[in-house]
Amino acid sequence: MFRNIVFQRFDPVAYVSVPLLLTPIRPISHSSAPFLSKLKPTFPLISSSSSSPFCYSFFSATTPPQRPPSRRNLTSFSPPSTMLHHDPLVSDICATALSGVVALSILRLWQETAKRGLFDQKLNRKLVHISIGLVFMLCWPLFSTDNWASILAALIPGVNIIRMLITGLGIYKDEATVKAMSRFGDYRELLKGPLYYASTITLACIIYWRTSPISIAAICNLCAGDGMADVIGRRFGGKKIPYNKNKSYAGSIAMASAGFLASIGYMWYFSSFGFIEGSWEMILGFLIVSIVTAFVESLPISTELDDNLTVPLTSILVGTIVF
Repeated sequence: MFRNIVFQRFDPVAYVSVPLLLTPIRPISHSSAPFLSKLKPTFPLISSSSSSPFCYSFFSATTPPQRPPSRRNLTSFSPPSTMLHHDPLVSDICATALSGVVALSILRLWQETAKRGLFDQKLNRKLVHISIGLVFMLCWPLFSTDNWASILAALIPGVNIIRMLITGLGIYKDEATVKAMSRFGDYRELLKGPLYYASTITLACIIYWRTSPISIAAICNLCAGDGMADVIGRRFGGKKIPYNKNKSYAGSIAMASAGFLASIGYMWYFSSFGFIEGSWEMILGFLIVSIVTAFVESLPISTELDDNLTVPLTSILVGTIVF
């Protein structure tokens, strides 16, 4: 008799479907009176100030109203798919361009300071070493959660790999880059430490990305840790390590501390975007990685090879074990 009609409690808006409105209204017979008597009253449809405190509401068989999200759903957080544009690919292209501009601006800044001689050449080189990788990692949340995002992000340090190769091989002359990144002003130095540096950040982007603590540990120990080891070691490194006269206790302590603190900072940074879940176990893992990496950096083998090579390799190896 009442086609497409169900009776339910009002919660809180009455939904009336088109089929119900088009259904012819038939007079209610006496046989339906017992059925109507079983209906339970609900809140009025019109307003709370109605003269009748209760009324019967007729609902059609439509999709019920959506319940509001629970407190758990409100507090849980998932990383946004895009940040700069609604289309993921366009957003990642914009993020790549913006990240490249930021990284290039930082590099140009240190090139100008090296050209003007505002800092000692070795200190200027370490300022480049510390800042470039850490600032670039700050741009990672700009990228979407799609698979190609890490590849596009890796293009920025990947371009620097090409620059190090063509400049270090003498194909292209770039005196500003040589002064900013070399120890003694020799362009062939770019084929060692600076090339390892750019390669580490590129591989960390592609392989581990922002969802892994290994990428945080590798880049933070390479940039903040190794950079501060040289800066502090040259100024306060009077007491040398017995097994390596080129390294000091102050430099090794500064390296472990800076790498560890930077790792915690980026753990908090990426966890605030929902990419990783920070924990005390992860903090302990960062501490272990930084201590072991600082010890390996103090060994003579790091001097013979290059600490830009041994530091990230040690961080990745130990991080794979502890994380």
